[in-house]
Amino acid sequence: MSAYFATCPKGLEYLLRDELVALGAADVREALAGVHFAGELDTAYRACLWSRLASRILLPLAEFDAADGEALYDGMQAIDWSEHLAAHATFAIDAVTAQSKLTHSQFIALRAKDAIVDQFRQRSGARPDVDTDEPDVRINVRLRRDRATVSIDLAGTPLHRRGWREVQGEAPLKENLAAAMLLRAGWPAIYAEGGALLDPMCGSGTLLIEGALMAADVAPGWRRDYFGFLGWQKHDIALWRGLLEEARTRADAGLRSLRSCFFGSDADPRMVQTAKRNAQEAGVAGFFTLDKQDALHVSPPPGIERGLVITNPPYGERLGERGDMPALYRALGETLRARFAGWRAAVLAGDAELGRAMPLRADKRYALYNGALETVLLIFELHARDEAPREAKPLSSGAQMLKNRLEKNLRHLRKRLEREGIACWRAYDQDMPEYAAAIDVYGDDRGNQWLHVQEYRAPAEIPVETARQRLREIVRVAGETFGVPRERVALKTRERGKGGSKYGHFDQRGDFIEVEEGGLHFLVNLTDYLDTGLFLDHRWVRGKVRELSQGRRFLNLFAYTATASVYAAAGGARDTTSVDLSATYLDWASRNLALNGFTGTRHRLVQADAMDFLKREREHYGLIYVDPPTFSNSKRAEDFDVQRDHVALLLACGERLSQDGVIVFSNNFRRFKLDREALLEHFQIEDVSQASIPFDFARRHDIHGCWLLRRPQADAPINPWAGARIKK
Repeated sequence: MSAYFATCPKGLEYLLRDELVALGAADVREALAGVHFAGELDTAYRACLWSRLASRILLPLAEFDAADGEALYDGMQAIDWSEHLAAHATFAIDAVTAQSKLTHSQFIALRAKDAIVDQFRQRSGARPDVDTDEPDVRINVRLRRDRATVSIDLAGTPLHRRGWREVQGEAPLKENLAAAMLLRAGWPAIYAEGGALLDPMCGSGTLLIEGALMAADVAPGWRRDYFGFLGWQKHDIALWRGLLEEARTRADAGLRSLRSCFFGSDADPRMVQTAKRNAQEAGVAGFFTLDKQDALHVSPPPGIERGLVITNPPYGERLGERGDMPALYRALGETLRARFAGWRAAVLAGDAELGRAMPLRADKRYALYNGALETVLLIFELHARDEAPREAKPLSSGAQMLKNRLEKNLRHLRKRLEREGIACWRAYDQDMPEYAAAIDVYGDDRGNQWLHVQEYRAPAEIPVETARQRLREIVRVAGETFGVPRERVALKTRERGKGGSKYGHFDQRGDFIEVEEGGLHFLVNLTDYLDTGLFLDHRWVRGKVRELSQGRRFLNLFAYTATASVYAAAGGARDTTSVDLSATYLDWASRNLALNGFTGTRHRLVQADAMDFLKREREHYGLIYVDPPTFSNSKRAEDFDVQRDHVALLLACGERLSQDGVIVFSNNFRRFKLDREALLEHFQIEDVSQASIPFDFARRHDIHGCWLLRRPQADAPINPWAGARIKK
């Protein structure tokens, strides 16, 4: 079994992950603009042939430090290229670099090429030639933070090139982005239920053709005549021919049963002809109805009551003038609402502002990248227009007071939040006893926001209906105050789990959103667990972990989703080790690390009980972060009680601490008392609990405790906050 990496446009990672799992891949985990997976060679071939979402399938060969040209050359020469490339063959090198001393991709490609050619010359006197168009082997060299990853590009050319496109429009939509739009909009299920597909701005026909091939079970790579593995020394011809024959059989069966339910139109007659020619090349023209028509005049085809309207309107940057775009989107929304009741619509808007111009409320939103341009896919369930829109009921006096308090909090905090670039923060924490809840804001670096409302359990004397009414008011007022639609407000009733466990399980949606903190990116889940994956009250503790981590080996115990490990890596840690007993959280941790570009052997994930790990481990670390649960009664480990067991835990950490190392110890047990008497013989201790509470948690000054511990003989100052004004 080999490891592979499938690249894709940003925003498609989770869809691609699910697709690769369906194709039989193992160890699947998404990263930024791609997905790691493992499998035998047939798995990689299937990904090349069947992936509708991937851009390239890479087979990593080696990873090494490459801070200069000589190190890059030596690393390339250490690979035995005769295993992959014949001396008489052709090859090409694609090079990319980020955050590295080698900043010119052409220089990187040249040095890599020289290393390969010199190796062949030294061994046989012959050398392979360079062919940048369709080489026998395409090699990918990626540098990030002076670390090189060298891979064979099994796709050869981007997989979105399906082999059917004869001509394209002025602003073509890439086929894998079109496939993502269709999948996000639920097209396979709509087709299975008898629905139709309609694109009122069809351009060169990409969305319709992808929709037809998807419905007919035609492999997206079936018509391609070139892949990067065809000239590769390890290519298995028999295996590949068998997969092609399987794809042919499935395509024949799917096309025989395909319904004629694909309708497209465009105001430009040249685009209509282009779409027809492309559909002919793709083998689906007989199932299409294409004609010239303005998008605002489109109607459902006769006799068809349901389906999916999907389209990619101009953005202003593409075909039209930006100033004209809001009116176009507004008119398109009116047309959809007036004529397509009972249908679903999916519109790829150029940005959130254009999306807001549509007089429809989106049921779902997805950030997608059309090339370098960030766009938003809006999904609408279209209903008949109400004769008279319902007016919102007036707020109760209590709800109005809650609204006033939220607005006051927002005014009070906004300037500091903006000045310090804070996107994830606590907006309200039971400020009014009768509205007993916490409201947390989660934001990304594009201005999107989600709300996480945790209702604290109402006192027994509060009637159930009163508590429910107040809960509804909290959700309504929070959404109105922050301008966040209801679908972006997650609601929980917070209660202690059985046995006092740190994490409770609620829903099983598997919906993750990407948020930003400290210039880093994290995945949070607002619905499935008691906690979201990012403890907001530890924001400044994580920031100080970053400050302390430069040049140190970092150990994260009870790592949860490894947010502290991401901070340590960003701060320049030599390596990171994240330990947690939960495979679910370690998978989440790996995704957080990969989302920020921290992959490879320097970032280790270990599934183990923290105490067992410390007993077995022999390495030493310059920075150890310990944030244990209050209680844990896992079946796979000894019961843990932070008050009872913290001395033994910290002493075990001390055994693994380097001479000048630091332990950062925190926990959220509000009645916790550090046993200083038992620890002072072994550590210098500094209590930084109050300094570490963020300003937006001022009402919860005891929400966590935090201590820094060093060996007694260490001369370095123990408190990284000393001598500096503390930002809370």
